[in-house]
Amino acid sequence: MAKNKSKAEEKNKKKKLAESPAEGTPPKKKKLMPKVSDEGSDEAVSEVQTTENRDIEDLTPEERRVLERKLKKERKKEEKRLKRESAAVEEEEPNKVSAGGLSLQYLESWSKKRSEWKFQKTRQTWLLLNMYDREKVPDKYFTILLDYLGGLKGGARDTTVKKAEALIKECDKSETPEESDLHKMERIREVLQLLS
Repeated sequence: MAKNKSKAEEKNKKKKLAESPAEGTPPKKKKLMPKVSDEGSDEAVSEVQTTENRDIEDLTPEERRVLERKLKKERKKEEKRLKRESAAVEEEEPNKVSAGGLSLQYLESWSKKRSEWKFQKTRQTWLLLNMYDREKVPDKYFTILLDYLGGLKGGARDTTVKKAEALIKECDKSETPEESDLHKMERIREVLQLLS
């Protein structure tokens, strides 16, 4: 313990000696750089720049290097902050199209450009799951979907018929059908007529 205290005392003495100027030499001035806010005027900025230039002239070469490193470090921090902010703005504005939008585009390309159209299982599955919902598949697209379902084959056709029959039974059980249920039943009947 005694050694540690004596070492600490020696360090404190060295710091005090380093901080106090030697006899005969003028004390070094520590200049603080004022920070300028974004709201500052052009006159204030130019005034600060001239003050900085005078401050730099008073510094020793070593102090200049230290100051330059600090300024460089601050510039890099500012650049990183600006990059993060711009990236955050870009993330807030996603250009992604929803699965529903892509499925409707898929359906439209099937109807208009069959030579360029390519089968996509995920798009067909989304359409089959959501075809009774007027909000997800508007009437404009439902007529195209009925044409598309005409060419449906295999397990997808059988599954669609079974689901439609189950939904009809479910809707028949409800005593007071709502308007949305009536539109849904109408669509289910159209699908069953087409596929049966």
